[in-house]
Amino acid sequence: MLAAALIGVVGATLSLAKFTTSSLLEQDAVSTGQAWASYLAKNIPDLTQIANGAYPSAASMKFFEQSQRVGSVFRYKIFHPDGRLRLVSDELTAVGTDKMNLGAHNTAAASVIATGRPFAGVKEGTTPNRPAYFAEAYVPVFANGRPIAIVEAYTDQTEKRARFERAFAVTGSAFSLLTALVFCIPAVAWYRRTRERDRTERLNQFLERHDPMTGLLNRARLVETLDEAIANIPVAGSMLAVHLVDFNRFNEINDTLGHDAGDLLLTTTAARLQALAGSDDMVARLGGDEFAVVQMLQYAEQARDFADRLRTALTEPLRFQDQEIVPAISIGVALAPKDGDSSKRLLKSADLALYQSKRDGRNAIRFFEPEMTAALRNRIELEKTLRKALADNRFVLHFQPLFEMPSRRLAGYEALVRLQAEDGTMVPPLVFIPLAEELQLIGKIGEFVLHEACRTAATWPDHLTIAVNLSPAQFEDGGISNTVADALAKSGLAPHRLEVEITESLLLADSEPVMRQLRALKALGVAIVMDDFGTGYSSLSYLWRFAFDKIKIDRSFMLGLDGSGRDAATVINTIIALGRELGIRVTVEGIETARQLEFLERTGADQVQGFFFGRPVPATDIAAEIVADFLRSKQPSIVAPRPKLAPPRLVG
Repeated sequence: MLAAALIGVVGATLSLAKFTTSSLLEQDAVSTGQAWASYLAKNIPDLTQIANGAYPSAASMKFFEQSQRVGSVFRYKIFHPDGRLRLVSDELTAVGTDKMNLGAHNTAAASVIATGRPFAGVKEGTTPNRPAYFAEAYVPVFANGRPIAIVEAYTDQTEKRARFERAFAVTGSAFSLLTALVFCIPAVAWYRRTRERDRTERLNQFLERHDPMTGLLNRARLVETLDEAIANIPVAGSMLAVHLVDFNRFNEINDTLGHDAGDLLLTTTAARLQALAGSDDMVARLGGDEFAVVQMLQYAEQARDFADRLRTALTEPLRFQDQEIVPAISIGVALAPKDGDSSKRLLKSADLALYQSKRDGRNAIRFFEPEMTAALRNRIELEKTLRKALADNRFVLHFQPLFEMPSRRLAGYEALVRLQAEDGTMVPPLVFIPLAEELQLIGKIGEFVLHEACRTAATWPDHLTIAVNLSPAQFEDGGISNTVADALAKSGLAPHRLEVEITESLLLADSEPVMRQLRALKALGVAIVMDDFGTGYSSLSYLWRFAFDKIKIDRSFMLGLDGSGRDAATVINTIIALGRELGIRVTVEGIETARQLEFLERTGADQVQGFFFGRPVPATDIAAEIVADFLRSKQPSIVAPRPKLAPPRLVG
């Protein structure tokens, strides 16, 4: 469009310039022709006689010959006033003959007598004896008010036209170039702005409907198209399924390998989903690590087959730099119209199925069931209870004892948080703790536990310790050491009596900020304990990365001891021996039977904990236990020496 406009402007400019030049050239040619015709008319002494048919005099003939060699005149004619030709400059020998008198009457010449005004024009030469461009002018000659002759002069304008055209070409080209520059500079700027605006508008329209990272549909566009698809189900006589996909422990990938690894997983997943989806299916990223596929179905079993293919494809390992990422996913599926007749209801049903799938474990697939709605209601009620308990300080602490081995003396307690429901019943920690972490409330709950545990322990005898579990969420803002210091200061508890327990999930990122906070806690004088030791991927490596004061062997090993017992016993002995070599105390959790205790008495464990010694109870119920332990300490007793452990034997 811009090029056409420019061509139009330049073309119009050139046409106008050419027209103007042609007009000026024509006016000049006519003026020159008239001037020569008038000059001839004034300088021929016997003009009247020649016009009446007489032969030119010698003076006139000499003038004729001289005039043809001067200037641009190449021919002239003399007519009688009635238009009959009497003389032609290049045919003087023919003047007065019958041939000329009969065949040379000129209407144009006669017309100038009638009008009394000169007449002139320009012509293109078409014969070899004519110039390429010449002017032809008729001038009437009057004497005493009556016409006596008509003089016609031919002037050669070829060279002058060439000069005009050269001047026109130079001027026109310069003007066209100037016009093009004046036009193009703002035109190009306008074009670029328009193009950029159009590109921005197209990008904004795309982003309004698509996810910028993966190019998939976003939630808003999916809802819009899903409503259309659901409305079309009765007409098409078909059905559809919504598959929601969510990654398990996606944040750990970002934390351990970096966000580039997480982005690679998301874009790879998008490509895999698009490769699996049919031509009529819709693929969307709903946000974070959650994706959706709307599958068009003819029968319900197709949804299960597709979900299985999704699980197989999306759990394929992928490489990031020199690391292998093995994704773990959860899939929730809902069918329309059975599980919902609107996008809102259908996505809610699929989300409930996804929630249940996450609870089932890695790579689980769950289809929506009506019972899940009741589970959602329970979750909503629990969430309300959790928030209200936090606002009203309705959390309570229970305390489970730890005993020294082999003396079985009371060493301290572990503080365990409990939530009391509206009806007075206790909500199990395994129910509300994961929800508190999901709702990002665990930090505030952990702060309450820390302060309350320190306040309670400060009332106990000085030799008893208190253990408090810290959540990774409490390390996120970098202020956990300040929180611990504040709790110690307000309670008056000696720092060496506080043990803070962490799990290795906190150390997965191996980030310097976490290690810095652990060193700050240790600088306060509190003991750092690794909880659930032996259940993670890299537990042993953490023992040399940080100087832990104590490790707690996970209760699952005690359960294994009551099974075959052989491998579990070897692992327990090995861990205790490792702790002794590193100067780290070892606590064994999950002691529930006399057989387990008997085994531990031979291993040399430093401390034990479990239901065999006591269940978690409120602070008001432990006073008697503390007094009883004090009285036992006053009784003389013979303590068997700690057995010497044999080197651990590897079984495998």
